[in-house]
Amino acid sequence: MRTFLGIAAALALSASAAAQTPAALKGDFKGETINISIGYPAGGAPDLYFRVLARHYGRHISGNPLIVVKNMPGAGTLRAANYIYNVAAKDGTELGNFSSSATMEPLMDNDQAKFDARRFSWIGSMNQEINFCGIWQRPGAPTSFADMLTKETVFASSGGLTSFGYQHPLIFKNVFGAKVRLVSGYAGLSQAYIAMQQGEAHGMCGLVRTHIKSLWPKDTQEGLFKLIVQLGPKTTDELGPVPSIFEFLKTEDDRKVLEFHFNTKLLGRPLAGPPGVAPERLAVLRKAFEDTMRDQEFLTEAQRANLDIDPATHEQVEQLLARFADYPKAVIERAKLAVTR
Repeated sequence: MRTFLGIAAALALSASAAAQTPAALKGDFKGETINISIGYPAGGAPDLYFRVLARHYGRHISGNPLIVVKNMPGAGTLRAANYIYNVAAKDGTELGNFSSSATMEPLMDNDQAKFDARRFSWIGSMNQEINFCGIWQRPGAPTSFADMLTKETVFASSGGLTSFGYQHPLIFKNVFGAKVRLVSGYAGLSQAYIAMQQGEAHGMCGLVRTHIKSLWPKDTQEGLFKLIVQLGPKTTDELGPVPSIFEFLKTEDDRKVLEFHFNTKLLGRPLAGPPGVAPERLAVLRKAFEDTMRDQEFLTEAQRANLDIDPATHEQVEQLLARFADYPKAVIERAKLAVTR
């Protein structure tokens, strides 16, 4: 009888273990599909980044799951952020990408941002980005950032209220006193660029190196589309000598406001899951991401596609967001005013 009960107990434990998913036991994703929802339309730089990632990421995840990228544009990527935080399955099979500016919206008291950025299950960021603003060169158009302080400059924006193309010109206006006007509502970067070429606007903001090198290299090299300022804690001369926005600062208070808005560039191409992903699964996803960022096949394909890879780990992302949460209220209030139309 004791032997029988022992066997029965062992079988019960075995059945209980079998009832648990392999992921709960080992972080194994065999036979599963991982969906990555990106908060941007198809065809742009974010879409390209994550489609390249999808072709390599699964090879580094235990069980080699299929990786599927889905576009979920809307509300300046808040739609995707809200979905991942509040609706997505918490088993590691749903991840998302949204803009770094969107992560700041809860601190800016945006009631459409239904999340606490610190509680996402952060995987990492593919790139620590630098943004640019440029102006189409025609007679009478501004030719420098300094010109914008005296000449009206019209910017075409294709994103929502939290997009860089919308917010950066407002920062020029509200922090530096630039004579800026926004024309928003374009369906995408290509439509905004055509509008600029046709004279509906002078320029565009919120552009990354991938946009410029992939979509408009000839116009940029020939000086038709002139980059007038770069924005972020890092700078680059890759696209020529373009001044940093920090060179135009006049006060330390203004510096703090700019750091609030631009230090998030660490989150150039972030990847996150919802809160509550099991530690075993999250550890697998994080390690696989870091391994992919070092994978030579991935890096070769990224280089061919003109994608800049400068990754940040989940620890770096979490430390950054913790620092922002501790910003003085007065700085956050000024940062809110900086992107008010």
